[in-house]
Amino acid sequence: MSRISAELEKKIREAAKYRCGYCLSPQILMPLKLEIEHLHPISKGGTNDKENLWLSCRKCNSHKASKIYGFDSILSKRAKLFNPRKQIWSEHFAWNIEKNLIIGKTSVGRATVNALKLNNEFLVTARQFWISFGIFPPKD
Repeated sequence: MSRISAELEKKIREAAKYRCGYCLSPQILMPLKLEIEHLHPISKGGTNDKENLWLSCRKCNSHKASKIYGFDSILSKRAKLFNPRKQIWSEHFAWNIEKNLIIGKTSVGRATVNALKLNNEFLVTARQFWISFGIFPPKD
């Protein structure tokens, strides 16, 4: 990743409430430091401007890589991925607490769940543990 200033990184972490913009995993529960990611990848013309940066866990960021689209399996079409800086998480996703799953409510949500593998077995297991202690999901 291209260098960004420590001041800008701090602002992004605060704006993201110290959690991944996609799976909402909070920094305090993650073994690795959450990463500053490019919403629109540098390889596709993105910049280091604040408006193009957000916080992501390593898993989500590695699955997203340079993707800007995913596949909506219900509509059988390509859809843009969720933009945590410009879109509201609860409009595109919902929690299935009983199964510890993130459900895509819209084409954007479903494409993002699929592309970023938001319900992989390891994350689902971690969520089960976090939920049992009442520390997940976020209340907002």
